[in-house]
Amino acid sequence: SLPLLQAARKRNSLNLLELSEAELEEQFVRGDGPGGQATNKTNNCVVLKHMPSGIVVKCHQTRSVEKNRKIAREILQEKVDLFYKGEDSDVFKEKKAVEKQKQEKKRRAKENLERKKLFKEMQQLDKE
Repeated sequence: SLPLLQAARKRNSLNLLELSEAELEEQFVRGDGPGGQATNKTNNCVVLKHMPSGIVVKCHQTRSVEKNRKIAREILQEKVDLFYKGEDSDVFKEKKAVEKQKQEKKRRAKENLERKKLFKEMQQLDKE
C-alpha cells in the first residue's frame, strides 16, 4: 500500500494539525544537486525538524530562503498531520482519491484502445 508520509505535499488539505514554532528546530544548510556555484555557495536550503515526532523536512525548491521556509513548513505540517492521524488525515484521503481517479482514467483509456482495435478488425473484415 501507500507509505503514509509520502502522501504529503498535496494541495487543498483543510483540516491539518497546527504547528507551534516552539516545537520546530530550523537550520539553513547548503543545498545539493544541479546548479553549480549558485547552489554550492549559498545556505538557502531549509531543514525543519518537528521535535515531538522527529519528522525532518529538507526544502531547497527555490533560491529564496523565505520561500523555502514557507514551503518547508507546509510540507512538515502535512507530514505531521499524516503521522498523527494516519488514514484519517485529509492528506491521505486526497491522495487516495487522486490515485483512484488515475486508475479510472487508465482503465477507460485501455477500454478505448480495445474498442479501436475491434473497430479496425471489423473494417478489415468488411474490406475482404
